Amino acid sequence: MLLFISLPGGSEWFVILLVALLLFGKRVPEVARAMGQSITEFKRGLQNIGNDLESKSTEEGKAGQESNGRQMKEGK
Repeated sequence: MLLFISLPGGSEWFVILLVALLLFGKRVPEVARAMGQSITEFKRGLQNIGNDLESKSTEEGKAGQESNGRQMKEGK
């Protein structure tokens, strides 16, 4: 009995997509807009993380240079 069940072919996928578009057509722009905003927010978050890491590394670099300067003055 399961021999007759298979994946849809090219024209069948087209009909399925057409029916889905007819059913959910009004929501497609809303979904696309929400996805665009999500991607933008994700990129902004990645950029903020990069900026935080960069500022942290420069702070650590300055702190390391200051401690090296003190050690040289103290003769260590």
